[in-house]
Amino acid sequence: MSQLALGQWLASIPLFQGLSSADIDQISQISRPQRYCKGEIIFSESSEATGFFVVKTGRVKVFKQAASGREQILHIFGEQDYFAEVPALDGKKFPASAEALEASALLFFPRLELLDLLHRCPTVTIKLLLNLSMHLRHLTGLVEQLSFKDVPQRLAAYLINLSNAKNASNEITLDVTKSQLAALLGTIPATISRAFYRLSQDGLIVIEGSQIELLNRERLQQLSQALDLDKTG
Repeated sequence: MSQLALGQWLASIPLFQGLSSADIDQISQISRPQRYCKGEIIFSESSEATGFFVVKTGRVKVFKQAASGREQILHIFGEQDYFAEVPALDGKKFPASAEALEASALLFFPRLELLDLLHRCPTVTIKLLLNLSMHLRHLTGLVEQLSFKDVPQRLAAYLINLSNAKNASNEITLDVTKSQLAALLGTIPATISRAFYRLSQDGLIVIEGSQIELLNRERLQQLSQALDLDKTG
């Protein structure tokens, strides 16, 4: 990709939208293109944080793994998303691991060059801080889901969010495997299968492979927002 095309692409992503052409030019100059194969580890938890990443193409999961091997996916990032900005800023080690879910092209921003840029370009600093708050809100929501809601409630919320991302379509396609979905929702595949069965038996969804039709959005929404009293008590 030419420097001009790279600058145009950077200017189009939410993180850098509205910045001056001079700021975009400085950002593009410190970016480093990187490619990863499906299943390739981008960085491991507790390894040295060397910078942060923007997804150009593909998808990346950021996850933590217990000693038992059980995995909790914290987030799945797609095109124009960015991740690992916190360790890039504070200089501490990566708090989680990242892996390419499919062949992915990333832009890597080395930490020291990024910090120098932030000192010179306050508009970039403000933009990064604003977007950092979005990731914090996501993690707060994840803690709420895992602490206060049972698996069918988490699944209902996931399906509603997936539908909303598709312009509130009632016909959606699962964008992850059942194992990955289980890791996202803090459970195991067998429990996810039972949750799908429950929603289906309750007349809320129809499942056909990876295709899902939402039959009653209102009830799904109510279920996703309810609190599990056994968890909160």
